[in-house]
Amino acid sequence: MTQFAKERRILGIDPGTNILGYSVIEQRNKSVEILTMDVLVLGSKEEMNTKMKSLFDKIVEIIDCYHPDMLAIEAPFFGKNVQTMLKLGRAQGVAMAAALSQEVDVFEYAPSRIKQSVVGLGSATKEQIAGVVMKTLHIETPPKKLDATDGMAVALCHYYSVSSPINRALGGTKVKGLGGDKV
Repeated sequence: MTQFAKERRILGIDPGTNILGYSVIEQRNKSVEILTMDVLVLGSKEEMNTKMKSLFDKIVEIIDCYHPDMLAIEAPFFGKNVQTMLKLGRAQGVAMAAALSQEVDVFEYAPSRIKQSVVGLGSATKEQIAGVVMKTLHIETPPKKLDATDGMAVALCHYYSVSSPINRALGGTKVKGLGGDKV
């Protein structure tokens, strides 16, 4: 089973319909190397179906380039604006479908779980997440968009979850497979 592998690649995604943050890390034993950390800018004026098709294609391209073993993705959150939540759910679903179409296992984490895992505070801000991610991974120059460090936080959350027996018990939901297995 991949979750106990000594080496693995994790694609982390912070979904969005205008800007989607992503990263790919490679774990070798207990060390983590950043392979990429960036954003996909989908544009705010395009028609939703066009954006979702573009998002699907770009996620497949990232998978073809970096060959991740698994995708860790932030679960939708319950906000005040229902329309925003529905749009984020679409982006998340499309990203998950792209990964599953490439036979990449998908794991979903609640936003508070990601923040708690990376920062130690379930209500951490984007700036706090970026600061901890940059310090943890020795990144000197911050990305132009904090969505990129949010994507990295999702990947790190999964890395922490599968690397620690305690965190495995608290981990995210495995989407691929029957029964919604826990990591």
